[in-house]
Amino acid sequence: MLKEGMNIMILLLLLFLAITHFSNADEPFDVRKHLATVTRYADSKEISANSLVSSEIPDQCTSIHLNLVARHGTRAPTKKKIRELEALDAHLEVLVRDAKGHKQSLEKIPAWLAGWRSPWKGKVTGGELIAEGEDELYHLGIRVRERFPDLFNEEYHPDVYSIKTTQVPRASASAVAFAMGLFNERGKLGPGRHRAFAVTSESRASDIVLRFHDCCQSYKAFRKSQEPNVDKLKEPLLNEITRELVRQYGLNFTNQDVSSLWFLCKQEASLLNITNQACSLFSPSEVSLLEWADDLELFILKGYGDTLNYRMGVPLLEDVVQSMELAIKAKEEGYAPGIYEKARMRFAHAETLLPFSCLIGLFLEESEFELIQREESLELPPKPPKNRNWRGSIVAPFAGNNMLILYSCQLDNSSKYFVQVLHNERPIALPGCNGLSFCPFEVFKEKIVVPHLKHDYNMLCDVIEQKQKDSASSKLSQILGWFWSQRNAGSLLAQKDSL
Repeated sequence: MLKEGMNIMILLLLLFLAITHFSNADEPFDVRKHLATVTRYADSKEISANSLVSSEIPDQCTSIHLNLVARHGTRAPTKKKIRELEALDAHLEVLVRDAKGHKQSLEKIPAWLAGWRSPWKGKVTGGELIAEGEDELYHLGIRVRERFPDLFNEEYHPDVYSIKTTQVPRASASAVAFAMGLFNERGKLGPGRHRAFAVTSESRASDIVLRFHDCCQSYKAFRKSQEPNVDKLKEPLLNEITRELVRQYGLNFTNQDVSSLWFLCKQEASLLNITNQACSLFSPSEVSLLEWADDLELFILKGYGDTLNYRMGVPLLEDVVQSMELAIKAKEEGYAPGIYEKARMRFAHAETLLPFSCLIGLFLEESEFELIQREESLELPPKPPKNRNWRGSIVAPFAGNNMLILYSCQLDNSSKYFVQVLHNERPIALPGCNGLSFCPFEVFKEKIVVPHLKHDYNMLCDVIEQKQKDSASSKLSQILGWFWSQRNAGSLLAQKDSL
């Protein structure tokens, strides 16, 4: 009977997986799930829902501490990007006028494009958290409290619930929105029973925990040296898409126009929920390739593309581990409630979240994790239609976050404390812990954390050695060689299809 029952369970599981596979295969293309780091949080969670990692917490385990590293929520375009869209506005007007002057048929030109004006034209400020971003963080705060009632059952005190942010307004506004949800109906202020809470930050000039990228001189030099190389890497792709758009719409688009139109597509789809204007210019295959190009840039300049990208985040990793060790000490020594920290919550940027994700080895296979431990380079994310783990829409969407939950367990083994990592609120496998998402603290520390601690932030960031310059030049050669081998294997553009 037991064997028959197991067979039935296996058959049901296989049936469920088959149904899930075919339902996902038939899903219509939604450009809002392909916007790289401009992807809204809700859309990102839908993408990653198909890659859940099972992680049941044993009944004998109780959460005793939470670390949160979160990116700010959905924001408006920055001042620099607003100027880029204004330049696009002006150039599109010229292109349409030239087409009329040459008595070209205007039937090919989409009606919206002929009279388009940038929605942000005339704005002198930018980059602020918008209402949708406030909502993302507010409801994240509510869900965190509901998920971990044992951690948020005490009266608020800033030493118990620490909230830290960078001095950039969209990050601090995100911290406030989150805490309003977290402590909702926990106070006496107004009809919503809000309460005051403390949000602290370090000076931009010295914040090596949350804005280490801004304080790291060698990283600034590395990024400046690599940005032209990344542009060269993307150029053949832009050339092909530009030729296709010129052919289809009869306007003399430049590569810069296409780059700006792709940026406009991302802003319209993410911020305004408009997908039938700029996004409609591109086929799904072109959108997938443009998203991939964004992901390559993210990988090279902010991710696993160079060890400096994430090793400079060691102060943040140290801060996270120190908070866990203090929580373990409080548990071991029987501290009274209300006198020790139960949660340390940080709100920053993609440039913070991505290196931290890399430091703990997320989005890697176990063999790749071993490579970064040996400080060897990884392959670049493969070109569509191949699948890839590294997608900006998953690794760092708006309001993207990593939570590290520390558990105290009464189990019949030597481990008393365990760490669970949640990425965007879902358990994620840790390659450094044999692919588990519920990892003994000792293993997490020794296998994942300690190898990075030999790198001193000041040594990494204050001195630019000749070896690094040589490494950057060598890396460009490797990247370009890889790219052209990919390009020669087949055309960059798949057959054009409609959105």
